[in-house]
Amino acid sequence: MKLACTFLLLGALVSVGAAAQTPANGTAAKAPSACPSVLAHKFARLQDEAPQDLCQYAGKVVLVVNTASYCGFTGQYEGLEALYAKEKAKGLVVLGFPSNDFGQQEPGNAKQIADFCFNTYGVKFPMFSKSVVRGKDKNPLYAQLAQATGKEPQWNFHKYLIDRSGKVVASYPSEVEPQGPVLVAAIEKLLSAR
Repeated sequence: MKLACTFLLLGALVSVGAAAQTPANGTAAKAPSACPSVLAHKFARLQDEAPQDLCQYAGKVVLVVNTASYCGFTGQYEGLEALYAKEKAKGLVVLGFPSNDFGQQEPGNAKQIADFCFNTYGVKFPMFSKSVVRGKDKNPLYAQLAQATGKEPQWNFHKYLIDRSGKVVASYPSEVEPQGPVLVAAIEKLLSAR
């Protein structure tokens, strides 16, 4: 009798364990993608300084942009947000990194920058705390991006494109518009690749 109860108990535990690993729709849970080295960094979120692991974007097409609130290219926030809103369901994420490296065009603190981005352009894509994006003190993500492409940002709103596997595939100068044909075509190509 004890042996039969033990087998019943073990069977129930195995059944519960299997149920816990299978989503309600009955499909097997997808294993998380390994984090590529270019995304293996943590940065403080702009709005509240909460640490964010960029590994959460593994498996997505990532567009990294250094931003500034008082630049001739600041209007690109609108295009970046529109691009993000249109393509995020397909796997695109835009990551914004405010920087005061160019012409002192991002002098504000985190709250001022966050309020400006949201209130002026409705920015909802992930934004991170102000950091250095060029020179010897650049943040580690930008160090990797520059090394992979051979190009550091020359001004605000420089863009780097990373494919789903974590490979840095392109670098675009500030003049390339977020919704311009060159960038949109490159993003769509990467989004359609599985």
